[in-house]
Amino acid sequence: MRCGGCGAKVGATVLSRVISRLPQQAQRPEVLVGLNAPDDAAVVRVPDGCVTVQTVDFFRAFVSDTYVFGQVAANHALGDVHAMGATPLSALAVATVPFGLDAKVEEDLFEMMAGAMQVLSDAGCALVGGHSCEGAELSLGFCVTGFARPEAIMHKGGMVPGQKLVLTKPVGTGALFAANMRGKAKGRWVSAALAQMTQSNRQGAAVLQAQGASCCTDVTGFGLAGHLMEMARASEVVCRLRMDAVPFLDGARECVREGITSSLQPQNLRLRRGVRNLSEALTAREEYPLLFDPTTAGGLLAAVPAEKAETCVAELRAAGYAHACVVGDVKEALPDDACVAEVLELE
Repeated sequence: MRCGGCGAKVGATVLSRVISRLPQQAQRPEVLVGLNAPDDAAVVRVPDGCVTVQTVDFFRAFVSDTYVFGQVAANHALGDVHAMGATPLSALAVATVPFGLDAKVEEDLFEMMAGAMQVLSDAGCALVGGHSCEGAELSLGFCVTGFARPEAIMHKGGMVPGQKLVLTKPVGTGALFAANMRGKAKGRWVSAALAQMTQSNRQGAAVLQAQGASCCTDVTGFGLAGHLMEMARASEVVCRLRMDAVPFLDGARECVREGITSSLQPQNLRLRRGVRNLSEALTAREEYPLLFDPTTAGGLLAAVPAEKAETCVAELRAAGYAHACVVGDVKEALPDDACVAEVLELE
């Protein structure tokens, strides 16, 4: 029987060996105390005139490649900071590793953290500490701290009627990896999905900001429709989403046809009460369930001026977001007496 509490921590010898094997990271001047001189807590300084942007994400492994899992976990955690137009500064890791022989625990933790550090380093984000423990399943998460000038932050609210909705990445990871767990996903589907999940949102956020995006969010656990409804309610507008314009990952449609969806799908589908034309949408297209597919390390969804939408998409594609496209528009402001729950129309 394995202990809980601090008795469940990964041993100091194993942890020291892992840290010594990890590649050296570039030091940020804002980090006053980090992994180079470990203390009880990290100490970071935010540049003058900026505010702190903080977020946390954590989930269990869904692929057997621990290095790739580390990449996806770090990329997913950074997504919220990028979505707000902020610059990642530092990250604290929380890792759970299944109990085993020291060599196995060390290798799992090293591979996972090496993948994560590659992504963090590319983003200019310093790993400054963390916590590791034993558990039933391999899991990883990060608390990321970023900074931004207050006037430059992209919030979920701020949509204006007439704007176009731009999406940077395809959706469908939830259904695909549910199928993968059952041995029903093709290898090329999984490889293509992982390529999207390890692609950073950093450049996408920069393009969207440069093209005048008034608000932005990253598409993750609540699915494309769920996150769009959050934005619409925060902005007090009605949005129109064109289902035939939404990009889906290869294999996602096939999964839905087989009745394979994520275990979170039933809860996400409760969000459909926010759809104005629900009865019509239910039978309009087979991809309807994928609008509520819980996405891991998804792309960015933003509202941009209509006259800049075409240029915005072109620049996103030039930056490597091959599936970037306009998926809808901001239709109208909500009337004062409107039901604030119904903020989305599907075409």
